Amino acid sequence: MFGDLFEEDGDGFTSTPGTGKPVKGRECEPPAPRGNVQLCGIKNQGGTCYLNSLIQTLLFTPELREELFSLGPEELGCLADKDKPKAKVRVIPLELQSLFARLLLADEQTASTTDLTDSFGWTNNEEMAQQDVQELNRILFSALESSLVGTSGSSLIHRLYHGTLVNQITCKECGNISERQEDFLDLTVSVRGVSGLEEALWNMFVEEELFEGNNLYRCSKCDQLVRAAKSAKLRKLPPFLTISLLRFNFDFAKCERYKETGSYSFPLTFNLRPFSEQSNWSDSEYSYELFSVIIHKGGCYGGHYHVYIKDVDQLGHWEAPEEDVKVKTKTWRHGAGLTEDKCGVEKSVDTDDPLSVLTAILAQEESNDVLVDQLGQKLLNKTGTPWSKKYKKQYGTISKFLQNHPEVFLLVSNGSRVALKSTAPAAAESLSTEAISPTAAIPETTEAEASGTSDECHWFDLNDSTVTAITEKDIEKQFQGKESAYMLFYRKSTMKRPPEAIGNAAYRVPPHLLQMVQEENARLEQRRTEFDATSNSIEVRLHLAPHYRCENGALHPTAPDNDSIITVTFDRRKTVGDLRLAIYQMQDLWEGDMALTVAKNVPAGLHLYDTLTDDQMSLYSAGVCNGTDLFVWNGIEVSGVTVQTGTEWEPVLLTVFRPSAEQLGCESESGVEEGDADADGLVRSMKAFAGGATLGTVLEALGPQEALLCQEQSRPGADGGGASGWKVFPAQDLQRTLRELSLKDGDALLLLQPEELDSSIFNMNGDIVTVTTPSDCRWLQVEFCPRSGMQEEDAEQDKRRSKVSASGNMLLSEVKDKALEELQLLDKLNGLECCLRQMDRSGKLLPPVHEHLSIRNAGIRLMTSLFLCPGPAPTAQQLFLYFSVGLAPSDGQELEVTVEECLTVKECLKKMLLIARLEGDSWHLRRLDWCEEIGEPLMDENASLKEAKVLHGDTLVLVEGRLPPKGYLKLSVRMYMDPFDSASSSVPELYQELPTEMRFVGYVEISEEASLDDFKTQVTTLPALLDVCVPSPAFLRVWMLEGRELARVLRGKQQTLRKLKLGNGAEVCVQRLMKEEDLGPKDLLLKVQIGVPGEKAYYPAEEFLWDAGRDGTARGLYAALAAQYGLTPDNLLLAKHLPDKHTWMPVSNWTQQVSKRKKKRKAESLQAAPFYLKDGDIIGVKNLLIDTNKEFSTVQDEIGQQRLREEEANHKTRENAASGDCTQNTGPKKSGPTKNRKPEVALSINVGMFR
Repeated sequence: MFGDLFEEDGDGFTSTPGTGKPVKGRECEPPAPRGNVQLCGIKNQGGTCYLNSLIQTLLFTPELREELFSLGPEELGCLADKDKPKAKVRVIPLELQSLFARLLLADEQTASTTDLTDSFGWTNNEEMAQQDVQELNRILFSALESSLVGTSGSSLIHRLYHGTLVNQITCKECGNISERQEDFLDLTVSVRGVSGLEEALWNMFVEEELFEGNNLYRCSKCDQLVRAAKSAKLRKLPPFLTISLLRFNFDFAKCERYKETGSYSFPLTFNLRPFSEQSNWSDSEYSYELFSVIIHKGGCYGGHYHVYIKDVDQLGHWEAPEEDVKVKTKTWRHGAGLTEDKCGVEKSVDTDDPLSVLTAILAQEESNDVLVDQLGQKLLNKTGTPWSKKYKKQYGTISKFLQNHPEVFLLVSNGSRVALKSTAPAAAESLSTEAISPTAAIPETTEAEASGTSDECHWFDLNDSTVTAITEKDIEKQFQGKESAYMLFYRKSTMKRPPEAIGNAAYRVPPHLLQMVQEENARLEQRRTEFDATSNSIEVRLHLAPHYRCENGALHPTAPDNDSIITVTFDRRKTVGDLRLAIYQMQDLWEGDMALTVAKNVPAGLHLYDTLTDDQMSLYSAGVCNGTDLFVWNGIEVSGVTVQTGTEWEPVLLTVFRPSAEQLGCESESGVEEGDADADGLVRSMKAFAGGATLGTVLEALGPQEALLCQEQSRPGADGGGASGWKVFPAQDLQRTLRELSLKDGDALLLLQPEELDSSIFNMNGDIVTVTTPSDCRWLQVEFCPRSGMQEEDAEQDKRRSKVSASGNMLLSEVKDKALEELQLLDKLNGLECCLRQMDRSGKLLPPVHEHLSIRNAGIRLMTSLFLCPGPAPTAQQLFLYFSVGLAPSDGQELEVTVEECLTVKECLKKMLLIARLEGDSWHLRRLDWCEEIGEPLMDENASLKEAKVLHGDTLVLVEGRLPPKGYLKLSVRMYMDPFDSASSSVPELYQELPTEMRFVGYVEISEEASLDDFKTQVTTLPALLDVCVPSPAFLRVWMLEGRELARVLRGKQQTLRKLKLGNGAEVCVQRLMKEEDLGPKDLLLKVQIGVPGEKAYYPAEEFLWDAGRDGTARGLYAALAAQYGLTPDNLLLAKHLPDKHTWMPVSNWTQQVSKRKKKRKAESLQAAPFYLKDGDIIGVKNLLIDTNKEFSTVQDEIGQQRLREEEANHKTRENAASGDCTQNTGPKKSGPTKNRKPEVALSINVGMFR
């Protein structure tokens, strides 16, 4: 975190107006350099661990590697020419050369085999499916031989791995020997029934099989059946002997495969003289030593491969495992009897060891601890070399090095200071020993002893990306078990490496590959340097006081432009004083003192918290991080108004309701605000007040002192009827603050004048005010609207209107019939068709309503107006559309058409062209976007209007020209129904239908490369959301909809819409929040409902944010909920609700007790089968301390289950009636679960023709 301290030139400060460019995230971090082992691992592409193990084995076969390197471009060709049609490029050997060079010399922890597998012709299917490494070994050698035909390396595989064995049958009568020779690249030996490799080879090449009794052999020389003996011998021994162990067998009794996990030993060195045909060679010609063991972990249907390899060329840095080091250190210190001496330590500090240097620096500090910011400077003073130039490449940044040695260093003050641990650390012990014996001869001796070898070639475990040091004792652990040896690789003991190859990774590497790797390393180093510089850069948003005003306890910009906010990029290692000085230099006209105060956007506006007073403290220590808001002011007032800071004065955004003029039965008068009334007939407004303000202050700001202030207790029903309850605040509460009254953002208050209680709408009983809005007292006003061409009466008759009594369940056809009768229009219309239409505020007639729908289903509010217009009413399968030609339509220029919804876009286009009297084929249809401008085209002209999601009442534009190219997304946006925007149901939230929770707010057209924050910002500009208070995009949550149901929450502020997998026409739902939210990739947003004790019901649901990345198992969820409600996990019982089945799936916290010998089974994540926990899922919670009912089902669940049973019974009845009795004579079906495994696909490598 703090790698290059005090080494950057410049002030590290840049400023940009507005929001600025975000700081690079972790996804831009360059690959890490090689670790202490100095060996490179290989990335797993999904299922390529078998390939990685074999590639590492071939890499550490120096003779094969060097022979491959000796083949130049003149023989193999060049990779740059591989796509040319007539070029002969041997891609597989070239890619192997390139991969070997990177594994040897590239300064990164892991290399990729993507280019190599591409040269094999593999697709994603082969890379994700695991194959057998023994099969791959044979196929890869065959591919190499085919690729090297016609080159000097054509016999490479044959020279290194080819051997021969001879099968002989000896006649016992005449002594005639019949023999057959076989070639091999690897020997396959049996595992079943033998104790080890030497016994298996003895059975193969020493023991004879006798033909006698009824099993005689026909001798070609004797020409009769005789007794004979069959045997096999090794005739030619290869330089490298590959042995494949038959671990997998087939059980014919159970008809299934299984893996042999019994003990099977193999030697590190062994002699093949007893198994060879020739016995007169020297012993060295028969001697082989083990250098690679490929290990398989798992069963016969899957598992994981890794490899133990002996570093023949000593390219890696071997360190004894931790347990061996502890034993070595303890024994050595006990024998030497050493004592610590500070002076001795100071004189003998090894500057090549950062642990020694840092420990010596901390040991000399009188305060016993040092600021992490200052540790780099102290190291520079002591060694004369900065950390980044000497240690960073091998050990990383200072902070990472400190965190990797918790046994020595103790990080305190949130990681800003470091001290030595009070217990005797291993580093201090090693320092004291170095003071007595600086030659370090004893550690080298003990290292060799710990490895168990007499030479300096050590063993390493290469497990995909991970490389660790092991000892020869670890090899013995792979003799048996589910994790055991699967392939063995031996080399002749006579094959010695030249001295110049020892420790030299570049030995025999061609110059062009050396240059390639050097260039890659230079690019990597440049990326790491740039990343280290940017990782300490943070963006801070400065809010300038002259551009703000204080209103209702919160700060608001005086103008909508971005001049009030300046985004600056600053080095977080700098101090608060440095930042203050930089702001002084940037703001030339600033006068007086300057205070920097941490600010935060809350629903009410901008609020100030803690002021940064210590100029010597670094920004990191002061808690200033990326994205922090700082308010720049004089520390006292803003625009002449004193501003209160701190958490206790945080403003609260309240929703204030007043009676509407329509509800009181009067026109708009003073004291009654105008505005849109909600379902209760109340006018809503949002007001913000300081949390430390008293309720009396709130009342004084809202209205006269004699007014009544009430708090909401209950809401009316969803059908518009019923009553809402409000509790009047007592007089003593007027002296209490909003915080003391526990009022929070979004709480509702009702303001009533005493005289308003005289109306029939409001009824006061004690301290409870009831607002009554009966649905049976509502009406619709129908007005006759004649058009040109009809016989018009005088002006009074043209404006005739009538109030028609109506209810939410009345059909619109009944409303029309009533209106025609009451307006006495049946005779005057003379059978002419007419329809009902609504009118918007601008006077534009809206599309005709579907008369087969009820008033409620058509979305028509009672106590509104409808207009009776000439023209047919559309049926349920018809759409009424507006359209215009060329430009966005304006009032009076729109044309109208009624079409069938099954009509294709192309047919609809032709019909519109006919109505508009236009000709030609170069026309297409476009929609109108949310700002009434020409928007997205209808791309699929062969799709029906229904498939193209053209809705009743949509406006289309006829545009001349061909369809535009893709590149933009048009997303359908819905929004959660705010409880104050419309009447909400008294039914618990769990059982409300989704359409009552969301409403359509418009479409957003945006580039697919825009970020999620950009999308949220554009959503807030929709006309339907202009009155919704959203301080910043962080106050919006975006859900992905699938089938009109909430699917997942979109995460990542700077993620592009394309990476979030949003397609054109996708539906999303935005939800307004009362506080900022930034969900992590592993966070789950759950709805938690606590059961009502003794009842089949639940309290209202609460949102619960669970960090599933920390512990995604059932135990983790129990622990998180127990901490949330102050209980122990044993007192909770959890279950997940399955709404489609109306059942609950219990989540068990029970773990099976296993013996010490057995490995404990790893707990499975709740996000996997069978729970598949995701965002929005409902979790039921039972508190066993007060609730003895362990059943989670409710009355609504039982009703839903009964309905599902009835539907299933009806479905079976229909099936039986259709099929008759044909199923009665069928045979019995096999019951019980069966395993369905994917078919095994043969492994192959594609090779070009080079003959």
